[in-house]
Amino acid sequence: MKLSRRHFLASASALALAPAVGATGAGVPFDRETVVAEARDLASRPYAPRPRVPEAWQNLSYEQYREIRFRLDKALWYGTDTPYNVDFFTPGLYFPQAVKVFAVEDGLSTPVPFSLDMFKKSDKVPELPVDADTLGFSGLRLRTELHRPGKTDEFCVFQGASYFRAIGLGEAYGLSARGLALKTGDPEGEEFPDFIRFWLERPKVGQRNMVVHALMDSPSVTGAYRFDVTPGEDCVMEVEATLFAREEMEHVGLGPLTSMFLFDETNPTRFDDFRPAVHDSDGLMIHNGAGEVLWRPLANPKHLQVSSFVDTNPRGFGLMQRSREFADFADLEAHYHRRPGLWVEPKGDWGKGTVRLVEIPADQEIYDNIVAYWRPSEPYAAGQRVDIAYRLTWGEHPYRTPLPAVINTAMGKRHFAEGRVAVIDFAASELFDDLDAIDIFTQSRHVETSKGVLQRNPDTGGARLAFSFDPGERDHVELRAQLRKDGAAASEVWLYRWTA
Repeated sequence: MKLSRRHFLASASALALAPAVGATGAGVPFDRETVVAEARDLASRPYAPRPRVPEAWQNLSYEQYREIRFRLDKALWYGTDTPYNVDFFTPGLYFPQAVKVFAVEDGLSTPVPFSLDMFKKSDKVPELPVDADTLGFSGLRLRTELHRPGKTDEFCVFQGASYFRAIGLGEAYGLSARGLALKTGDPEGEEFPDFIRFWLERPKVGQRNMVVHALMDSPSVTGAYRFDVTPGEDCVMEVEATLFAREEMEHVGLGPLTSMFLFDETNPTRFDDFRPAVHDSDGLMIHNGAGEVLWRPLANPKHLQVSSFVDTNPRGFGLMQRSREFADFADLEAHYHRRPGLWVEPKGDWGKGTVRLVEIPADQEIYDNIVAYWRPSEPYAAGQRVDIAYRLTWGEHPYRTPLPAVINTAMGKRHFAEGRVAVIDFAASELFDDLDAIDIFTQSRHVETSKGVLQRNPDTGGARLAFSFDPGERDHVELRAQLRKDGAAASEVWLYRWTA
């Protein structure tokens, strides 16, 4: 699970990559059912892993790989009136296998050929073998005009396994999504499906969205994916997926998100760092089927930690970055305050299951150690077809509710008494005009909690709740708090797992 690939992905956008490549060959009829048929056919046959590129490519250092840059004039649709361009990446380093790419226009698909002439490299990159049987693109990047006319800006990348990421206006790449998660956190290890082919529909003049299709393959399952991507202040993706199980799948993760949380003010003493916090996301937000809005601050535990939130037909879930000020991180290079949040909105009936949060110990920020996804309660049978749809929204605040949000959590030792104190700040709201009318609910199934104290926070304009608890000899304590007014919710539900 320690995926150091994130260090490359976080900085790949700093490269001068942008790109005219043309699709070649006779066109083949194409629509979404083409990908579905390929996925179905693939699932009927035993899994066969793709060949890897020569070892010299795999052995490139991080610095060497960064020195291989796409030529600005080689992008797909460069120099045309098409409102989007597409860049490509070479294989190597963390990306040892190539993907096939096709361009689609007027219902016809043609291959986009790979050529090393599309890339330039510095003297730091050694001579590399050319193997026509294995070399190809390792991923792709979408660009369009966002900030100013005549200048294309990147906003979405597909590269590595089934990973992809996007940003809204003015944001920096942070967390990722995946096509599918399998066996995440299981003792026998996780299975990582791969997107192995992409089809790029050529947008018409004036078209605001772009459609990307992907074929997924893995030992347990195949899949046909359609991403309808619309960039802007938020980047919105409408996702359709059709899965075909090769074998029974008991532990499936739908709408999986992957992020990083190293530390914040709840655990700063573990790291000798000049920055007050380091994370791509700071909390899991859930709007469950019962209408509750839950907020669970993230943690970097000392041991693997798995939390499950039972639900039926969730309205949505996501990993958010609510710390939005430079002073929250004081990092001039990483710009963590500009990392997007990501919200998953299921479409149709997702049935019973759990929103599952996996928190993995990490000692450096180069590791993706946070995973969140929907786990259906029923396994998928071998040979079963599963159709799912959902919306992904990437942005500064990709999902809001009328309820006052948790904007900060702090935890520390009590002064002059045994135990711990929890301090929760809620955002400003008219609901807090009269704090005497607010009822406080704090509870734990493990320990007793003190009577909560609610105060106005003049700095935020919101309200601050503080209460204490004594964990004694326990190694962990589950906590829950909420504000209510006239019997109705007056805040999100705050959930927290304290660990020794």
